[in-house]
Amino acid sequence: MATRRKAERNDVIEPPLTRRVFLGRVLGVSGLAAGLAGGGYLVYSDRPMRQSLVELKKFKDFRVAADPLRPVMAVARGARTEAMAREAVEKLGGMARFVGRGDRVLLKPNVGWDRQPEQGANTGPELVGAVVKMCREAGAKEVWVTDVSLNDPRRCFARSGIGQAVEEAGGKVRLAGREDFVETDMGGEVLKAWPVARFFHEADKVINLPIVKHHSLCACTLAMKNWYGVIGGQRNRLHQSIHRSIVDLAAAVRPTLTVMDATRILKRNGPTGGNLEDVAVGETVIASLDEVALDSFCLGFLDLTPDRVPFLAMAEARGLGRVAWRELNVVESRVG
Repeated sequence: MATRRKAERNDVIEPPLTRRVFLGRVLGVSGLAAGLAGGGYLVYSDRPMRQSLVELKKFKDFRVAADPLRPVMAVARGARTEAMAREAVEKLGGMARFVGRGDRVLLKPNVGWDRQPEQGANTGPELVGAVVKMCREAGAKEVWVTDVSLNDPRRCFARSGIGQAVEEAGGKVRLAGREDFVETDMGGEVLKAWPVARFFHEADKVINLPIVKHHSLCACTLAMKNWYGVIGGQRNRLHQSIHRSIVDLAAAVRPTLTVMDATRILKRNGPTGGNLEDVAVGETVIASLDEVALDSFCLGFLDLTPDRVPFLAMAEARGLGRVAWRELNVVESRVG
């Protein structure tokens, strides 16, 4: 319907502009743009500019209290995704540690691409469905699943299998439309004010559900890079300083928990993928409270080392976590 309305608007034939009307419109647009710039704001939504300035929102800190008696990261290996997810989260204290009764929980998988699960470009539907179930069992009032997809979002959620998995597990897919972005203070070196899907401001808890895959610009897409799907606007602008942008995003969004899908590994031609020959079997799920350590651990699946991924050291310097994951309390187990 939206596409039809847009087409109808484009079919409207307007009378030719007079010189006076043309100049008036140009001066009006120029004045509004100058007003926005003078207010210290840059607007990067899919609209060219906003009608008026609004107060910038800030992200909540979604983290739970640290527990020195529990591991920081848990690695579960096996053949059954749900069993691995449950094992990894249980080692960190169980989902009840992270989700309380009545919470509105937002899950952020990677659903950027119009691909099937076997192609490894998106988080696997099995993991997303499993985490939805676990949140519901812990007493969550609602479990939302969202991503700002790069391909058509409805096709992405359908072809990836995630839409069906969420529905069957008792969750709800929430897709951000044109009116669902809120100008947000990112507080970063590169990211200042940027449009963010409003669901991140409405949730009580946020769980990151990335997948391990290659990326042509920054070597890998893991936990921290997955936060690109929080924002709208012209995200390609961030590629000019991609490593700092990744760190800015990770500093802005401090999740309750991260559960990494390493059941399928897109080893080449990421992030879009498409060739089954580029996908390897990983049979691993990792739960972590330290996204820097998690990303560092996952480099092994891609035959990378930290010195080849600049955003890791930059994130550690910003106090976001530890690159040397072996120095942390990490447990590994295998499930049948």
